[in-house]
Amino acid sequence: MVVQSRIHSLIASVERVMKGKGAAVRRAVICLMARGHLLIEDGPGVGKTTLASALARSIGCSFQRFQFTSDLLPSDLIGVSVYRPETQEFVFKEGPLFHQLILADEINRTSPRTQSALLEAMNEGQISADHHTYALPRPFMVLATQNPREYHGTFPLPESQLDRFLMRLSIGYPDAESEREILTSRTSSAELGPVLSAAEVCAAQDAVEEVRVDPALVGYVLDIVDATRKSPAVALGASPRAAKALYRAAQAAALVAGSDYVRPDHIKELAVPVLAHRLQLRGEAGSDLDREERVLAALLEDVRVPL
Repeated sequence: MVVQSRIHSLIASVERVMKGKGAAVRRAVICLMARGHLLIEDGPGVGKTTLASALARSIGCSFQRFQFTSDLLPSDLIGVSVYRPETQEFVFKEGPLFHQLILADEINRTSPRTQSALLEAMNEGQISADHHTYALPRPFMVLATQNPREYHGTFPLPESQLDRFLMRLSIGYPDAESEREILTSRTSSAELGPVLSAAEVCAAQDAVEEVRVDPALVGYVLDIVDATRKSPAVALGASPRAAKALYRAAQAAALVAGSDYVRPDHIKELAVPVLAHRLQLRGEAGSDLDREERVLAALLEDVRVPL
């Protein structure tokens, strides 16, 4: 399959700098193919920015890295209207969100007001400013990194913002051999070149929608979502948007694997990265990645897998 071959080239490109993190790289590519946005949450120095930057540089799309800080304003992302005396009119000057891939580095270090500036762009693929609506280019993807919320000077992402991310990943420390390769490697993400064009990415995203999903597996997705709503450990379960996200991510996983139909393992593998960050647990004031993933993993064991 030509599409699968091109996607594997993309994965191989990113793995040149993400040593020993094949699962995280594959899921990031699945997220891209599903037209989703990716949140990478982990401690400093484990490769969050490297993964996002390597993925962006490996496809032929316009790319903008933006460091989120506490004094960042929504207009710094969206853009502003500038008055031109010679024409006596206001002209909209586009902000960095008008690039195809955005790396929002340390997104939880900026205020909720600025975080919310991403909502329309992530959900609708457009931006509204000064009573006008501007379409964003395709493909469009936000890759955001954040430190865990207990770190000093961070603002936890609100539920509405978390829900716009198709997946949340945690990279973790590499194994001993991979860390040795990291220390001795001379390749950085800045040296990577595109292995897919923007048109090829869009074509692959379109192909995802053609991947077949058996009615029994549609029921499996719905059973998983329903289990989150009935669990006594969960105060707010997964929404219909979350169900749609899992369905689309499973289709993308099948395409990446070279299949034209979804299997149960595609759904089960992605249920945690797609759904965990969307759950609100009882007794929790905010997001707790470890506990959310443990609760969801336990729920998955109780949901019958279609044969």
